[in-house]
Amino acid sequence: MGKKWFKRDDTELAVYETGKGLPVVFQHGLGGDEAQVAQNVPTSAIHRLTLECRGHGTSSLGNARLFSIRMFAEDVLAAATEYGFDRFIIGGISMGAAIALHLAHHHAQRIAGLVLVRPAWTFEASPGNLAPIRTVAALIHSHPIEEAKRRFIASETGRWFASEAPDNFSSLLGYFDRPDAVAFASVLADIASDGPDVPQAAAAALAMPTLVIGNHQDAIHPLSCAQTLANVIPGASFVEVTAKAVDKNRHFAEVQDAIAHFFASKTLRSFVPS
Repeated sequence: MGKKWFKRDDTELAVYETGKGLPVVFQHGLGGDEAQVAQNVPTSAIHRLTLECRGHGTSSLGNARLFSIRMFAEDVLAAATEYGFDRFIIGGISMGAAIALHLAHHHAQRIAGLVLVRPAWTFEASPGNLAPIRTVAALIHSHPIEEAKRRFIASETGRWFASEAPDNFSSLLGYFDRPDAVAFASVLADIASDGPDVPQAAAAALAMPTLVIGNHQDAIHPLSCAQTLANVIPGASFVEVTAKAVDKNRHFAEVQDAIAHFFASKTLRSFVPS
């Protein structure tokens, strides 16, 4: 795998390129990085590009504000262009799925296929399921980090997640534990308040082969989000997988299997440049 650097305005972005085959650009979730993508995406017969978004992985934050799905999507598209991905399959996990959906609508001529894994957004900005992330950001901005973490754990929201959604709870606590937690809180606040900028009518007009993957037992990424997108996007395939909260290894294996089957489908192959 090759790691490269890609400069956008004053921001140094890490780009990972690996493999040969189908051109695939695949993006991580909020707080994730290239390693998260590698857990979810099969490696055989694909040429994959992943950009670590601003403030994620080893990419710098830069000075541009506010952070947005559009900003991150335009970074991804610029990197794809730079590295010769003229027309490609776009996919992503959570925030990455929102980036992918944005590009599928706003740059449809570049997109040969769409993969949405555990989407956290449908068509609206600032969805209710992302309120806990906005809460975490507000606490970090308002209190010293250890006090912010204590307040979240003791809050009604924190107690509910600890009891009912432990996998989500662990992810939320991870935002407090980042070495750059205070700076990254601006990313959390801005992105969790944003949306993919794709109205339902626009999603209903998408014409590329699409795979949507979701699971139960995930309060941040409700199964209903995945089901809604699969129902609205014409001809979309929907696969329900085991939740990470139940069995992480099985979850990743099932996600990879679903994506591999989609990549091998005749319908997708007819859309992908040879």
